Amino acid sequence: MNVNAPRRVQLFVTCLIDTLRPEAGMAVVRVLEALDIAVEFPNAQTCCGQPAFNGGAWDDARAMGRHTLDVLSKSDAPIVVPSGSCGAMLTHHYPELFAGDAKYGPLAENIAARTYEFSQFLVEVLGVTALNARLDERIAYHPSCHLLRGMNIVNPPRALLANVRDAELVELDGAEECCGFGGLFAIKMDAISSAMMQRKLDAIQAAQVQTLVSCDVSCLLHLSGGLHRRGSQVKTKHLAEILDPQQA
Repeated sequence: MNVNAPRRVQLFVTCLIDTLRPEAGMAVVRVLEALDIAVEFPNAQTCCGQPAFNGGAWDDARAMGRHTLDVLSKSDAPIVVPSGSCGAMLTHHYPELFAGDAKYGPLAENIAARTYEFSQFLVEVLGVTALNARLDERIAYHPSCHLLRGMNIVNPPRALLANVRDAELVELDGAEECCGFGGLFAIKMDAISSAMMQRKLDAIQAAQVQTLVSCDVSCLLHLSGGLHRRGSQVKTKHLAEILDPQQA
């Protein structure tokens, strides 16, 4: 572990984890605390504004963004986000949203510079790839679009999964193809979204895995619904749930 790594972080937990998969958020906390990282949780945090931003409602996105920047700027600790989607919003789109704003422009740049996606923080900041994680299952990793293309994070999740004891990590056919969720895309273009999901589900079932792992709960919820409708027994887990010390 990097001896110069920060010893405390802020957790920006995201709306979907907070409301629909809180166990993933608790797993993030347990993983970090097991590494002697103190976790701060700013209670005033709310939506980062990404749905509004993606929908073209930039004024609404700025209102939520200003609130988020105010909340996160109260501490100088690095910000850990267990989502490539929200991570990309903070690191890339906030500076875009607030370009030219005398107050929030510099604040957005500052927050962006100290925001890390969960796996990125573990591998690139802490220098950790092997935790005391164990799972006697055949697993596959689904790289979410925002994590892969939005944040250009490729290796950290795979490096962490490769060190899970007793797990057999297999590569999905077309692993880097979109699962079809895409937030508003799944609502506005549901037929295309469904076709993309079916293709991903075919790859998951062909791989004969027991658990599908991703770093974004949004993709997992989308694919979990599709797997359920197929009667599949494949489970979906956020990466933090696999690394959770309670899992070992």
